[in-house]
Amino acid sequence: MTEDNVELEARLAEQEEFEPPESFVEQANVSDPGIYEEFEENWPECWEGAADLVEWYEQYDQVLDDSNEPFYKWFTDGKLNASYNCVDRHVEDGRGDEAALEWIGEPTDEENRTYTYAELQNEVNEFAAALREEGVGEDDVVTIYMPMIPEAPIAMLACARIGAPHSVVFAGFSADALATRMNAAESEYLVTCDGYYRRGDPLDHLDKANQGLSGVDHDTTTVVVERLRDGDGFGHDLDEDQHAYADLVSEQEGAEVDPVRRDAEDMLFLMYTSGTTGQPKGVKHTTGGYLAWAAWTSQAVLDIKPEDTYFCSADIGWITGHSYIVYGPLTLGTTSVMYEGTPDYPDRDRLWEIIEEYECDQLYTAPTAIRAFMKWGSQYPEEHDLSSLRLLGTVGEPINPRAWKWYYKHIGGEECPVVDTWWQTETGGMMVTTLPGVKKMKPGSAGPALPGVDVRIVDAEGDQVDAGNAGYLTVQKPWPGMLRTLYNNDDRFVSEYWEAYSDPDEDHWVYFPEDGAKIDEDDYITVLGRVDDVINVSGHRLGTMEIESAIVGVEGVAESAVVGGSHDVKGEAVYAYVITEDGYEENDELRSRIIEGVEDAIGPIARPEQVVFTPELPKTRSGKIMRRLLENIANGDELGDTSTLRNPEIVGDIEAKVSDD
Repeated sequence: MTEDNVELEARLAEQEEFEPPESFVEQANVSDPGIYEEFEENWPECWEGAADLVEWYEQYDQVLDDSNEPFYKWFTDGKLNASYNCVDRHVEDGRGDEAALEWIGEPTDEENRTYTYAELQNEVNEFAAALREEGVGEDDVVTIYMPMIPEAPIAMLACARIGAPHSVVFAGFSADALATRMNAAESEYLVTCDGYYRRGDPLDHLDKANQGLSGVDHDTTTVVVERLRDGDGFGHDLDEDQHAYADLVSEQEGAEVDPVRRDAEDMLFLMYTSGTTGQPKGVKHTTGGYLAWAAWTSQAVLDIKPEDTYFCSADIGWITGHSYIVYGPLTLGTTSVMYEGTPDYPDRDRLWEIIEEYECDQLYTAPTAIRAFMKWGSQYPEEHDLSSLRLLGTVGEPINPRAWKWYYKHIGGEECPVVDTWWQTETGGMMVTTLPGVKKMKPGSAGPALPGVDVRIVDAEGDQVDAGNAGYLTVQKPWPGMLRTLYNNDDRFVSEYWEAYSDPDEDHWVYFPEDGAKIDEDDYITVLGRVDDVINVSGHRLGTMEIESAIVGVEGVAESAVVGGSHDVKGEAVYAYVITEDGYEENDELRSRIIEGVEDAIGPIARPEQVVFTPELPKTRSGKIMRRLLENIANGDELGDTSTLRNPEIVGDIEAKVSDD
């Protein structure tokens, strides 16, 4: 490493705040610091600006209807269509020849496809006509079980065009997960594919889909996209109720389907997310509020402009792909990049190769990926020209300061603001992050709540905590992108999200996402992760979040997960799984400092029974820690299904470490 690089690393390591570059601020979509005060003074009418990013067939008559809390309604009586907003209006504005989607396939570049807005319009129209021909009507739920291929967003937009809500199931989910979601949604239609590629190898997706269909308790109609090339297929014959996508679309060549006028509160899509009871929750998002929120946050936080080429590396099977690959970017009329493969195939520079080739303006990716990039080494991005990048973003989980600074330096060249975004499936879009043209950045902290979003960190009684303290993240006012309810389960919607800190007698409703956080003197919020069930140690109820916060506060600790394990004397004991920061050894000295840190912060009753060092924690593909598996390991129980993990191999490694300790 050169002397200049050593000095740079030292400066970055000491720096705790970063100002956005002046060149970025000058061109930013949002650059007026007064936006926070303006939105607070003009709430909820401040959200008219978000609604203005959407084209309405009929104007709404009220921004917010809060007459039936917490079942809020946004932009009431407004009429619109999401497919029209994402496609048709850009064609009508004379931009039909501009790229809407850049799809990059695997394993070779020969299959890459560019869809202009006019071509996307034709594809969406033809598939919408095909769905109608198969009997799909307004308000019928269509399940989409596909990987990152262009037919996935085409199917989403075709459904939206005819007023049929879609329910996208991540392609990596099991057959049982598909069946559970189709049964819960009472979905009679499935769009899937024959297979797809991972690291150059074809995967048999249709076999998994068929296994799932065997567990669906009603008749279904299936459309199958042929993704695999000749010679890579698995010899499946389609059943009587299954149809080839290409055949259906060819029969509708040139078809035009008028977009259905949907009420702002009509359902746009369902997305099933994990639930504490073991049964997935069907999160219901509506058309007007969600689309306006996705567009506004894309413009204000990601700084997306129509002339940009924007790259989000998430999967469309998750809410990030919905909001920030499809609906947000396409509503704004930009070019959205979709990549089918993994970041390290055929080599570890694949993402940087894409950014260089397509001259991407933004990159929105996960901290997990960034930590992998760090391990692989800076030589991979250094081989490519990344100067087209204007902004970097992270999503899915908190990012530690070291990874943030690496991203800022080696990918952004210290010229790109980094937006660390907190939000979840239920919120529809970003809630806590910096506005990159307005706010300074603090590595490790997501930032303040967005303008017009009232986030407060409270204690167990619901009182706000002082700066420097940890507590529970709450949202005190509704916002346009919020979920409206859980599908066919209003009672669970209220009990899971609103009961903890609300006071219905005072008409004060508070949304609780079950995340812990701490707040600093500048109202910057650091999200600490999920607040799971308390641990009952010798009759004392201890919050896992509070213990995790104490552990992460120990120098050398990057991340921690705490669970309860059975104990002959205490009933339950504290088990701590710890990831160290780079440069710190996993040794008894650090273990002792962790135990002391917990005892100092909470008391001897919270002393961990065992501190287990691990390079990773078992996480779902959306970034949630699977504490259930950590509890199983602590108790020596059977682990059960690990198929939804993005790193299933780590479970065995952690088991071995627990046994050795």
